[in-house]
Amino acid sequence: MKMPPAQQNAWHEPWASLLWASFLERTGRPLLPAGAEALEPSARARALYEAPFCLLSHDGAEDPRLVYVNLAVQRLWEAEWSVLVGMPSRLTAEPDAREARAEALGRAREMGYIDDYSGVRVSVTGRRFRIEQAVVWTFAPGEDSRVAQAATFSSWTRV
Repeated sequence: MKMPPAQQNAWHEPWASLLWASFLERTGRPLLPAGAEALEPSARARALYEAPFCLLSHDGAEDPRLVYVNLAVQRLWEAEWSVLVGMPSRLTAEPDAREARAEALGRAREMGYIDDYSGVRVSVTGRRFRIEQAVVWTFAPGEDSRVAQAATFSSWTRV
């Protein structure tokens, strides 16, 4: 997914649908308000990309890399899709916060999801902010792939 979601690539509908379905499966809740399940898949993918909450995911590599970030993530991290996607996801946190982040990701792997993650993050320009009550969940993007993870949150404050 080199290009950001757009009409020309159906808003990366296959990946967005995977995020939608896996979140619902893990948490029992939809990512979008009631009625979104009736949307055409590409319309739902667009709604996720343009949502007011942050939604991001990384692959299952040993050093996971971001593979999806919505517009809210791009604004918060002050970077375009092309800068964020492909970046090691550990770099979204400052070095001294990476151990706590790794522990939370490990809990999410063990439990399927967590809905209580908070932590300080840093934008690509160096601005710090604290995310709160993030939901982090695991999912398998394909039969032969390692377990990937995603996160969503709508509460953050600058620090």
